[in-house]
Amino acid sequence: MFGVTILGNNSALPAFDRHPTAQVVTLGEHIFLIDCGEGTQMQIARYKIKRSRINHIFISHLHGDHYFGLIGLITSMGLLGRENDLHLFAPKGLDEIIAMQLNVAATTLPFKLHFHTLEKEGIILSHHKYQVECFATKHRIECWGFVIREKKVPRKIDKEKVLHYEIPTAYYDSLKLGNDYETKDGNIIKNETVTVANTPSKSYAYCADTIYDEELIDKVKNVDVLYHETTYLKDLHEKAALRFHSTTIQAASIASKAFAKKLLIGHFSSKYEELESFLTETKEVFSNTELAIEGISFRI
Repeated sequence: MFGVTILGNNSALPAFDRHPTAQVVTLGEHIFLIDCGEGTQMQIARYKIKRSRINHIFISHLHGDHYFGLIGLITSMGLLGRENDLHLFAPKGLDEIIAMQLNVAATTLPFKLHFHTLEKEGIILSHHKYQVECFATKHRIECWGFVIREKKVPRKIDKEKVLHYEIPTAYYDSLKLGNDYETKDGNIIKNETVTVANTPSKSYAYCADTIYDEELIDKVKNVDVLYHETTYLKDLHEKAALRFHSTTIQAASIASKAFAKKLLIGHFSSKYEELESFLTETKEVFSNTELAIEGISFRI
């Protein structure tokens, strides 16, 4: 399972039972938290997210609606007896903020908290099943987006066939990479005889707060699902630019030019109670768009 669950989809102010930005990405047994606005741990409980499986947290920038829920979540993890290391990827300064909060409360965490400062674009986390990249967005302060990509070997083992040809399990990894198998008597068993093509790797891109910026296109090109902020409807494009945010049409344009397969839109201004107009406007440019509604999980 590779999917994203929306915990918060509003901008700076909580309104209309919408919460500041937060979402979890599930990739197999791994759960990643992206941004952690006020109330995130309540949303985690509400939607039955297993917080014990969150080992990596990515914070896009240091505006409060993207991290004010973090200290509460971290201390709750400690109170619940967490022992696993927790890795926090964020712009410079958040480590000092968290350290100060823990210090004035005389709180000692029962687990190791690792800070990873975001300094340049590129791969920030690599695992044999996935990798995470960061890229800069253009906002009022330093701000980062993230791409999570599956890693898959080219081929999958056909169990019946490898058993039929009595291929030892020690050679399975080599077969998954597309290599042939040579028997002890020198016979070559072609790879395609005992394997099948794997499904394509999937990818999810999270564009944090940003003004309309076509430099993002190459950074999120061809992703399966793209999340892009749409703080305002298209008639407020000037206000969006002044506040370094984007509109419906602008998000759709990035998705279209990047050849994304699906677009999720969120970070809605609290001036809007109804959201249907966001979907209508965005679909004018990019038809495969959905609202990032809280509690909804979208398969990548």
